[in-house]
Amino acid sequence: MAEYKHGEMDISDHTRTFDGFMTFVTRAVIVILLLVVWMAIFIT
Repeated sequence: MAEYKHGEMDISDHTRTFDGFMTFVTRAVIVILLLVVWMAIFIT
């Protein structure tokens, strides 16, 4: 079994994927909030 060495794994792909996920979630939340505001103004 290999020796464990803390902090030697390349996590650049993981970091890029997480950043993309956070960007997607942020944009989705903004769109949902804008939709709710639009509905509150124009549908009532």
